[in-house]
Amino acid sequence: MRRPATSRTLLAATLVTATLAGCTAGPSTRPEVISNDGPAAPASAGDKPGVPLPPLEEPKSPTIKWTDCDEETRARIDQPAALGALKLSCARVAITVDAPDLPNRGLSRMSVLKVGTGSIPLVVVNDIDGDPGTLFAAKLAATAPPELLAKFSLIGVDRRGSGQSTPAQCIPGNVRSDLLDQDPAAESGIEAVLDAARKAGQQCAIELDTNQTALDSWRAAGDLDQLREELGMSKLNALGHGEGSRVLTGYSVRFPSTTGRIVLDGAPDPGPDTAAALDAVAAGLQSTVDGFAKDCAQRKCALGDASAVLTSVVDKMRKNPSPDAGAGIALYAISSGLAQRARWPELADALGAANAGDVSKLTAFIEPMLSDTRVRPSRLDGALATKCNDSATRLPTDQIQKLAQTMRTKYPLFGGLVAQQLAWCSPWPVRREPLPPAGTPNVPPVLVITTANDPVTPLAGTTKVADQFPTSVRIGWQGTGHGAFTFSPCVTDAARAFLIDGKIPANGTLCPS
Repeated sequence: MRRPATSRTLLAATLVTATLAGCTAGPSTRPEVISNDGPAAPASAGDKPGVPLPPLEEPKSPTIKWTDCDEETRARIDQPAALGALKLSCARVAITVDAPDLPNRGLSRMSVLKVGTGSIPLVVVNDIDGDPGTLFAAKLAATAPPELLAKFSLIGVDRRGSGQSTPAQCIPGNVRSDLLDQDPAAESGIEAVLDAARKAGQQCAIELDTNQTALDSWRAAGDLDQLREELGMSKLNALGHGEGSRVLTGYSVRFPSTTGRIVLDGAPDPGPDTAAALDAVAAGLQSTVDGFAKDCAQRKCALGDASAVLTSVVDKMRKNPSPDAGAGIALYAISSGLAQRARWPELADALGAANAGDVSKLTAFIEPMLSDTRVRPSRLDGALATKCNDSATRLPTDQIQKLAQTMRTKYPLFGGLVAQQLAWCSPWPVRREPLPPAGTPNVPPVLVITTANDPVTPLAGTTKVADQFPTSVRIGWQGTGHGAFTFSPCVTDAARAFLIDGKIPANGTLCPS
């Protein structure tokens, strides 16, 4: 198996801004956006029962200690100039590890970042394998509506096991490479991934010890309640991006009485059928390739037929892998780039360079997954631990191989790659703790944003999450990318009005691409 010549390679996410002019509701005669300036529950939530949307309140007696971290945070961001004159402050919050075998015991630290001048905290939670929440919040602030930052301060959270919050850092470097650089088209690929997954699981069991199964979204929701208290807030107002929304849905179940204004910008499929959920991810990736190619053509980028060049790059790296990467790394890098719409021009340039023989720009997209340093811990370790602890699905090898073959046939480019993730958790301990049913009628209206073509949290899964909440209000972007806030002006303005003014859009509102 090839080893990376360097222990560095990436994954991230950023976003844009708004005006509600293009918003249209689906086949309905209801208004485009229904206002609710007071705390009363709106009829616009599809006539769903629920508690009132709570009014915004100022913090009372916060105990969190903020210190300036502007310079050090900008050093961790690829394009610090994009942050402009924003000021960044950081803090550490004590949390209880609460491992299954040691309930309510153990202490750790959670890293948080504040950006914006508003007096009311708005907690931001990102995908576990994307930018750490602190960096994601800083980047989000650079593109968010100014009114949002005048009303709120964004509070980015590095979830337990990630970023600067006592990162997992338990998978050996060569094993990370083995997990990610197996050729998805090869019949032997699944066996090799299973072998790497066993090594990763064994080492994580040793390194993390009793904390191995404490890295999950359910406990991360408890961390947010500790943060809420230290922020001096009676209610948690928050925005979840993609898989990070799982933490907020868990929060609403655990702490319904302190749930405030919540926006979910995409959400993972909550169902137990992991294979079906991954099938939708593979379909979403293919749809995103089409959107990327269309965008490339509209911008008159140098690739010409972007879809054809993308396929050509993968074929070349399959036939003539470099010392740093083969087809597996290429596909993971491409899928990372596709998930970050703001970086599509950069992805196009990287594909052009790779097609000409220089793969360094392309492999940079997967660098944060492979690279592991004190300042920039690998995102793979915490992501694997969290996703495995969140899932109760463990499939036998023969079933994984069968599903992989089916997905390779159905989605020739990405099917095999996505199917490999079925093997990642095979050796991981299965969750023993039962969780309460998702969704509760005792929370305020939750704004759920869907995206028609999302390569990470597909439309179908996000819709299921919305259906679990009796008080959910769904607004859909008919575009392509991972998350719609702040890419769709229509969605962005609706979310801004929901968070700041308490205006709730008509359930089923559609925003144009």
